[in-house]
Amino acid sequence: MLLKLENVKKNYGTFCLDCSIEVKKGQVTGLVGSNGAGKSTTFKSILGLIFPDSGSIEMFGKKLDDITPVDKERLGVVLTEANTFDYLKVKDIISILKAMYKNFSEEYFIAKCNQYKVPLNKTIKEFSTGMKAKLKVIIALSHDAELLILDEPTAGLDVIMRNELLDMLREYMEDNKRGILISSHISTDLEGLCDDFYMISNGKIIIHEETDVLLSEYGVLKLTDDQYDTIDKQYVIATKREKFGYLCLTNQKDYYQENYPQIAIEKGNIDDFIIIMVQGDRN
Repeated sequence: MLLKLENVKKNYGTFCLDCSIEVKKGQVTGLVGSNGAGKSTTFKSILGLIFPDSGSIEMFGKKLDDITPVDKERLGVVLTEANTFDYLKVKDIISILKAMYKNFSEEYFIAKCNQYKVPLNKTIKEFSTGMKAKLKVIIALSHDAELLILDEPTAGLDVIMRNELLDMLREYMEDNKRGILISSHISTDLEGLCDDFYMISNGKIIIHEETDVLLSEYGVLKLTDDQYDTIDKQYVIATKREKFGYLCLTNQKDYYQENYPQIAIEKGNIDDFIIIMVQGDRN
């Protein structure tokens, strides 16, 4: 196990984080939810930037308090709010990274900058949002980290840049001893990357499921008022009222297809599931 959060709680008065998450070797785990759901608070707790009120966090099989500087070099981090040496040129940060990480590979760093068109001779403050995002990920990958913690790395990127960034992460995961915890509110970006997902809302995990199961067995029922009144709801896990009737999220799509062929059933995507779970009524 690379990372384990167990009943981690942090109370801010109007907001309370209460979550349990695991990241295993060889897996990419997604943490998805709307803005303000608790994703960044979870990441800050993992990184020791804030201190939970209770619960436990283990990384690389050690309690967070026992993590050493050597252990921290096994970690690659991208935070949305973090600055990246804005007044330096990219080539100038190489010496800094060499001093920070024993396993930093200058050859890898330069090769990736060239591959993804990150100019070495420009100051970082001149970069677009997308270029800065790519550089942050390249830095996180360049010292042979075993675990990546990526908070909204695709935020603000266009489709091309998002695909480039995700390609970098897929290449990184070719070594099945590594793992990634990645958050995004654009969860459809991650459907082809993550092995499993945690959905978080108001600080609490509301669904944890393997990606293949979410995409194959979950579905959205589109029901009229009459259909909603008569349908068997034992496999409905959340319901959202709409003008035409109801949207119902189920984790047994095949059951309703076989027993209610007259109703409209959509495969849906993870964003649809979040909307129904967050804005609707959970059963």
